[in-house]
Amino acid sequence: MSPRLADVEVGHELPTQTFRVTRADLIRYAGASGDFNVIHWNQRIATEVGLPDVIAHGMLTMALAARVVTDWLEDPAALVEYGVRFTRPVVVPDDDAGALLQVSAKVTALAEDGTAQIAVTASCEGATVLGRAQAVVRLA
Repeated sequence: MSPRLADVEVGHELPTQTFRVTRADLIRYAGASGDFNVIHWNQRIATEVGLPDVIAHGMLTMALAARVVTDWLEDPAALVEYGVRFTRPVVVPDDDAGALLQVSAKVTALAEDGTAQIAVTASCEGATVLGRAQAVVRLA
């Protein structure tokens, strides 16, 4: 059940989460999404086009960041709206450790219609990777 409007205040911080993204995750995501762009699996091509290394799919990064919100809601259907701007790629090294995506979120506004606006912050290696990441959710 989604958090109740009466129990949430502006400034409420959602539980922070860290997601590990490995090359194996990129392969699985490519298969599920159909996005086989070589910059997501071929280091030579990625660096030839000016990237530092293989990068995570933007939509994978966006989806992982949304999990902080949907996990808090306990009902993914309560996510009414979600949008981001991609500011930096998540570089995924060719090792077992992968990249760590840190995601936090905070309630920034409450509306009389029972919705809340949430600002999401996603970073990797100390650099913000999503800009203007905002969610609108329906509270119980």
